[in-house]
Amino acid sequence: MGVCVKALGDTVPLGQVVFFRSAIALLPLAAYLWWRGDWPGGLRTSRPFGHIGRCLMGAAAMFTSFATIRLLPLAEATMLSYLAPVMLAVLAWVLLKERLTARRIAGVALGLAGAAAFCLPAFAGGLPDTGGLGVFLGIVTAMLTAGALIQVRRLTLLGEGAGAIAFWFAIVSALCGLATLPWGWTWPGTAGTMLLISTGFAGGLAHILMTLSFRHADASALAPFEYLSVLWAVALGFVFFAEVPGLAFLLAGPLVLLGAIVARSPRAR
Repeated sequence: MGVCVKALGDTVPLGQVVFFRSAIALLPLAAYLWWRGDWPGGLRTSRPFGHIGRCLMGAAAMFTSFATIRLLPLAEATMLSYLAPVMLAVLAWVLLKERLTARRIAGVALGLAGAAAFCLPAFAGGLPDTGGLGVFLGIVTAMLTAGALIQVRRLTLLGEGAGAIAFWFAIVSALCGLATLPWGWTWPGTAGTMLLISTGFAGGLAHILMTLSFRHADASALAPFEYLSVLWAVALGFVFFAEVPGLAFLLAGPLVLLGAIVARSPRAR
């Protein structure tokens, strides 16, 4: 999905990309819910306002995430997303009164050290001219993602189903993207349209595959595969965009990834 977003570049407005990512993702999501026997009954909710809060934070995170991918090399943008588990540990302590263990404190410290290590080369010219803004938006994305995950945790504790959470998120995100139509959309031709459609299918299928993987394997067994996304980002960035990780990535990457691993509770991992 990130490759498709980056390949579109600045030719398509962000709101249009968000709309296609979310609207097209509804197709595989609806098919999956029907296959599970949860369509349409599984979409019922008794917590509409809880869903709205989660969806708005998630939609905002999608906007800033796609902007980060445009402004930074793919590997750096992906690496910054792993600040979310670090911030989640702090928010869970503040908002959900979860215990902030020594392990989580260490994870937060490592993540913050990684963020600082990433910012120094960015503002010293170690990244492209847009690097400073890209790093800022990447950190904002991690904060919004952590906030959305806190709300997801609240909803699941109240008995809301994963299918309903995912489906209504796609609906609200599509509406947020559609709201940008008055500011002008463009039609990028056949290749660009295929990239937009691919973005949506990739996002929807990724969510389904993640859900299925957690049904068939323990979270602890799956955790190492999650961090492979950084390696994929490095490889795909090099193959498609001739991007080579710079000093910022080499300094901050190990710290941020280690912080994300440590900050996750043993149960979550």
